[in-house]
Amino acid sequence: MRTETGAAVLLVLAIGVALLWANAPGGGGYEALWTTTVLARVGALEVATDLRGCVNEGLMTLFFLVVGLEAKRELDLGQLRDRRGLTVPVVAGLTGIGASTAIYLIVTAGRSGADGWGIAVSTDTALSLAALTLLVGAQAPRLRVFLLTVLVVDDVVALVVLTVVYPGPLDAVAVAVAVVLLALLLALRAYGRRRQAEVDGGVALYAVSILVGVGLWLALFWSGIDPVVSGLVIGLLTSAHTPQRPRVERGMQLAHSFGEEPTPSLAYTASARLTGAISPNDRLQYRLHPWTSLVIVPIFALANAGIALDTSSLAGALRSPIAWGVVLAFVVGKPAGILAAAWLTARGAPRTGRLTVSWRELRGTASASGIGFTVSLLIAARAFDGAALDQAKIGILATAVLSPAVAAVGLGGKNARDGLTNTA
Repeated sequence: MRTETGAAVLLVLAIGVALLWANAPGGGGYEALWTTTVLARVGALEVATDLRGCVNEGLMTLFFLVVGLEAKRELDLGQLRDRRGLTVPVVAGLTGIGASTAIYLIVTAGRSGADGWGIAVSTDTALSLAALTLLVGAQAPRLRVFLLTVLVVDDVVALVVLTVVYPGPLDAVAVAVAVVLLALLLALRAYGRRRQAEVDGGVALYAVSILVGVGLWLALFWSGIDPVVSGLVIGLLTSAHTPQRPRVERGMQLAHSFGEEPTPSLAYTASARLTGAISPNDRLQYRLHPWTSLVIVPIFALANAGIALDTSSLAGALRSPIAWGVVLAFVVGKPAGILAAAWLTARGAPRTGRLTVSWRELRGTASASGIGFTVSLLIAARAFDGAALDQAKIGILATAVLSPAVAAVGLGGKNARDGLTNTA
């Protein structure tokens, strides 16, 4: 949670820098830098994109890898294991997506921009969690857990939409190679589960899995399917489990032996035993989460948030069904869908749904979910270009201002924050 809050601060700073840079006299070289061609070639194999593509399709793969790891851990060990506690946030997340998409389509019906409905699907995790924390303090974990569950659903659905609805031209051979590599990853996962009791047996398997994962990314890149899908898939395939007590105890014994005889061999063996007691999911999250939240997402914002905010562009956004569709979808549609679904699921089906937060808390939490940024910008870049893309970006940025304000009203301001902190 501390990482996400810090990431939100850096994200806002990156957005500010991008806007200042893009609006500097002469544009400050903003577009010239991010459209610089980047080419890597090994023999007949070639990967060519621009610097922005390196961020959006390369670095963001690690972001979606962490999303997949978080979803898998919640399924194996976290809130998603409790089916009664799971029903309400999952149904609420899906209904919020449906409501926001419907409002976007209604606003843009019969006008240009209807094809960009995918922009209205995904909430930005870092900004929404940070906004909720600022409003209710750090002592209201139930709200954060509920919102995080909703956002996991958002991210998974948004990535499916990004892949299926907004693909590039498909290459059948590359798609076939990607399918084969995915099958190989599944086989490696099954093999690794059978050998998880071995101390060092996972080292070679880990290295092979990385190579296959890189191959999957390349195959998807050449296939026309967004390669960030590889990150989510690998994350969902990475198992999570509680620390294995026999390995912990044996590691402690070896650490004690190392204290009596500090040799390199004992140091390595003790470290391997203790590290191996932690699930691959937890190890990867521990290493990658700070990098994705504190480095990659701010770089993504820097590469994509630069918009020329002059009188003409702002006037165009005010008249644009695209901008209004995005704003109304997130600020009105998503919270309304979450609230309606939560009420119907918890009240209408009490045997299958259990609400873990109060209705006043839910009102503010649902409003905090109406911030679109990371995945929305990715989809906007696929759906639009030129003035339409700038209008979509202005609408997305507006949600980061309006939704927290609505959430503050829904929670009742400082008094509500004090009450939530005292009762959490």
